[in-house]
Amino acid sequence: MNSLMPQMLHNKGRHESFSYAPWCPACQQIEATWESFAKESERLGITVGKVDVTQEPGLSGRFFVTTLPTIYHANDGVFRRYRGSRTLEDLQGYILERKWEAVEPVAGWKSPSSIMMHGMAGLFHFSGWIRQIHNYLTGTLGVHVWISYAIFILATLLIGLLLGLILVLISDCLCPAKSKYTAETPEEAITKENAENAALEEPEEAAELSADDAEEAADVKDLSDGEDAANSSADESEEDLALGKESGEEEMEDLSEQPLAESETESTVRQRKSQGAEKEL
Repeated sequence: MNSLMPQMLHNKGRHESFSYAPWCPACQQIEATWESFAKESERLGITVGKVDVTQEPGLSGRFFVTTLPTIYHANDGVFRRYRGSRTLEDLQGYILERKWEAVEPVAGWKSPSSIMMHGMAGLFHFSGWIRQIHNYLTGTLGVHVWISYAIFILATLLIGLLLGLILVLISDCLCPAKSKYTAETPEEAITKENAENAALEEPEEAAELSADDAEEAADVKDLSDGEDAANSSADESEEDLALGKESGEEEMEDLSEQPLAESETESTVRQRKSQGAEKEL
């Protein structure tokens, strides 16, 4: 009867499994009822068994046993969890009246036959193996509890480093990194050399263009300065001509006024002479 759960996973038919632990009070209360139910298994057409989770940690993980006691019904690989009353009459009625048909089966990812629950069973096996080692270190060898914990911590770190190294090696084998120094064909080498030469010539051309632009700007500046000087000299000559013309006109006016003044002086002298002659007469 203790080997029922493995049969439930691989054999067809109807099975009832009871998971328990020796230290569980509720399991102890139902144990007599379950023995009576097992005796009626031939009449009911089912297979009845029980599993000690302390001795089978892998199965407890595979069936995801989180509470005790836990009862599972399996029919042709479809698993259902029994959550009804644990009396003998109710257990028999669950089979005879086919009440299990109204119960929703366990979800596919939580089914004991799924890949995920296989992994869960492995974890439970691993935890049981660690517990046995810890009990051996502390009980048989007399190692202190904290020293045992330190040993497990160091072992965990070393295992993690080893697994990381293995993953890196696998990834390098599956996806090798491309070499930086790949062999170049002659065409690629020529193309690369031309590109480098073009990259070197571009700054020189840019420097020549900038020098030419600077020379053109200087020439334009010289031309503009020459034009400004010519314009200023032309303005100065025009001003000199205008000043010379004005001075000439003033001199002509002075010359024209001088004869008039001399003629007036002569006429005045003549009048005085005539008046003096008249007085003598």
